[in-house]
Amino acid sequence: MKRLGVKERIVETASDLFYHNGYNQTGINQIIAEAGVAKASMYQHFRSKEDIAVAYLLGRHAIWMTNLFDFVSTEDTSKGKVIRSFDYLIDWLCAVEFRGCGWQNIITDLPNDHDKIRNQAINHKNQIRNYIHTLLKNEAEYSVEQAGQLGDQVLILIEGAIILSQIQKNKWPILAAKNAAISLLK
Repeated sequence: MKRLGVKERIVETASDLFYHNGYNQTGINQIIAEAGVAKASMYQHFRSKEDIAVAYLLGRHAIWMTNLFDFVSTEDTSKGKVIRSFDYLIDWLCAVEFRGCGWQNIITDLPNDHDKIRNQAINHKNQIRNYIHTLLKNEAEYSVEQAGQLGDQVLILIEGAIILSQIQKNKWPILAAKNAAISLLK
């Protein structure tokens, strides 16, 4: 197996540390030590810990969205894909032992002046919102306005289910949110 390059080792190490320990609880020196890179090498690739976190969130976003798309692809209808999204949440959150959402976690642990990270969290959530809106706009029974309103309500169910599942360490909040979404989309 090919050894990862310096940049990839930094991002992989930081990703694990940020997700499991928190952004503020993870220091540059810890990232450097655990990645097995020199400080000078790290600074050749990243100007700051915030830049490393942006790389972490960009990579996480690409993987998360691809996994979501793959998971819901078995559904024939757009409405079915929206409902199947809740099953993806169960699959994902069980796999990470209910550690929760990397974007929700990092945003709660973020100093006020870290706008690059905040913007990545906003971008991720907006892309999920746009995805749900697009799916619901494909349903003939909804007007564009209805699709937007329902999409926002489904997004709130998704986000609330994620955080409550993390708190409860259980999938029941996602199941409850899925049932609410089914009722909402009837």
